[in-house]
Amino acid sequence: MSYQVLARKWRPRNFSELVGQSHVVKVLGNGLAEGRVHHAFLFTGTRGVGKTTIARILAKSLNCEQGVTSTPCGECENCVAIDEGRFVDLLEIDAASRTKVDDTREILDNVQYAPTRGRYKVYLIDEVHMLSRHSFNALLKTLEEPPDHVKFVLATTDPQQIPVTILSRCLQFNLRRLTTDEIAGQIGSIIEAEGIEAEQAAVELLARAADGSMRDGLSLLDQALAGSSSLVESDVRDMLGSVEQRHVHGILEALADNAPAEALAAVGEVFAQARGMGQLLADLAEALHRIALVQQLPDYRDDSRADWDELVALAGRLDPEDIQLWYQIAITGRRDLSLAPTERSGCEMTVLRMFAFRPDEEPAGSLDSGAESRSQGPAASQSRTHGRATQAGAEREAVREPEADLRLAPADWPRILEELPLSDSFRTVAALLVVGRFERPNLLFTAARDDMVLISNRFREALEEAVCEWAGERLKVTVQPVDDSELATPAALQEQQIARSQADAEASIDEDPMVRRLIGRFDAEVVRESIRPLNTRSH
Repeated sequence: MSYQVLARKWRPRNFSELVGQSHVVKVLGNGLAEGRVHHAFLFTGTRGVGKTTIARILAKSLNCEQGVTSTPCGECENCVAIDEGRFVDLLEIDAASRTKVDDTREILDNVQYAPTRGRYKVYLIDEVHMLSRHSFNALLKTLEEPPDHVKFVLATTDPQQIPVTILSRCLQFNLRRLTTDEIAGQIGSIIEAEGIEAEQAAVELLARAADGSMRDGLSLLDQALAGSSSLVESDVRDMLGSVEQRHVHGILEALADNAPAEALAAVGEVFAQARGMGQLLADLAEALHRIALVQQLPDYRDDSRADWDELVALAGRLDPEDIQLWYQIAITGRRDLSLAPTERSGCEMTVLRMFAFRPDEEPAGSLDSGAESRSQGPAASQSRTHGRATQAGAEREAVREPEADLRLAPADWPRILEELPLSDSFRTVAALLVVGRFERPNLLFTAARDDMVLISNRFREALEEAVCEWAGERLKVTVQPVDDSELATPAALQEQQIARSQADAEASIDEDPMVRRLIGRFDAEVVRESIRPLNTRSH
């Protein structure tokens, strides 16, 4: 007997079995009950949320032998044929493989003919946005005035690619992503009906990994059960390559204690278990997100997380500004992981960068600095930091006189930034600023609104002190958000230079005679992700 995958076996057969799309079911149900059925429907949403499933249920509702209804019987010949995919009056068309206008015309030529068995002929066009412009034009006239016996159901993951002329002729439904609880609940019902033993933590892992898609969740469940008759958390975690919560908690505890050695030990454990460094940073960012919600929303609670109590405890120990900074560092570090010499070194540098965002404490320059700072206390750490800044300022003043005609223009800012007595972490944030206006003693910087989360009070104070020390006079520094996300900041200019260097490196490889010969002779392919400019440095 052939095995049927769970996503097909447990596909909803009527509207009552659908999960998470009640807003769509309500409208369709009312229309069917009152006999007001539109001639064209458009279902949009990400993969695996029920677009084609709803379309098939709608086809059953229209063609059930008991009459047009929102509750098809599921037992008559027409309903069974639709469930089994052999109903001749339900024409399922994959637009991705039939994009040519001739294909569309061939399909539409049969629209005029009456249904063979059912009450309505239903055209289900999946991924309709893949049709060509000419195909859309061919579809337009028929879609505008179809015969009474024809209903069109269009489905797409990318409605922006559909012409407005098509959209205006359809009744549109946006199917939402399913929540983790909804997916976990459905998986739980399925494994109970299948008689499968499962740990709840394993179910929650699958539900989170599904990322809003019920089909993905059931496919992952199939994969998890392929080598076992039960669902065990450790096995699922290994299959997903996900990071154990204790490693994430270990890094967060180390951040709270300013203990970089302990944080790097947790990273080393994850690496030793052959799990992805990118997944570690993703899980770390997710935990920081939850902690921020706990801190900012008094009524917030998420019982789906097994580590809820630990996150609440961490929320009471960590500074909200630090949480925002560390979250930004984690997602940026994950994005740039491919640029690092190795994934492990990129992850370690990302974690160490979090420790560097401590201007009132000893910078994490070595693995012993955390223990030293804790033993001598915050006051000693602050004294050492202030002493270094004063010494650095004195050295600069010895070689630089205050300027009577001080220039602080946008074009000067990248050069000035390199001269400011700032820590590396604060220099990274300052590189996101642009000089807006300078009228003594007021110096205005602008920053993209999305980057304002990094502009903490401690950063503002450190920036003003550094600028005043550099200028040799007292200035008042303010930072103002702007909606422009493409400011010519030092960071943006550096990224542009890196992109140009990368493009030059790739062009050099493409034009290399030896590379061309290898491609031509052995049908070789250049792995573009491995190309690096000669002057690449890790940060």
